[in-house]
Amino acid sequence: MIRAFLLLIFLSLPLQGCYSQNQEEAAGRAEMSDPYAWDFGRVKEKEVVKHTFVLKNQSGKTLTINDVNTSCGCTASKVEKRILLPGENTKIEVRFDSKGYVGKVQQYVYVHTDSLDEPIIRFIIKAEVVKSK
Repeated sequence: MIRAFLLLIFLSLPLQGCYSQNQEEAAGRAEMSDPYAWDFGRVKEKEVVKHTFVLKNQSGKTLTINDVNTSCGCTASKVEKRILLPGENTKIEVRFDSKGYVGKVQQYVYVHTDSLDEPIIRFIIKAEVVKSK
């Protein structure tokens, strides 16, 4: 019970530390202020959208990505490289399938690492799913 509570507190804290994420800027959309999140904006129901986050190892140690999982089956992710030397980065591709959703949606991608300082890095994706006509 205490472990679950501590994990919940940890996941709700802003993640900062030895690792940074960058995001690409969508055409015609201003860059988001939160580097851990991406908003797809309005998405048609049943549309599949993608975004690539970049995770950079800014520590002085090798970083290993042990696992990547998501908060639902509608979101999938793929990691380009799982072992990062200091200064190296990797791309994490996130796909969101809007099938079955209507309205505002927020899902999470959890990157589990071997870092004692930041064992779980959380990315957030958002969308507003509109019904197809």
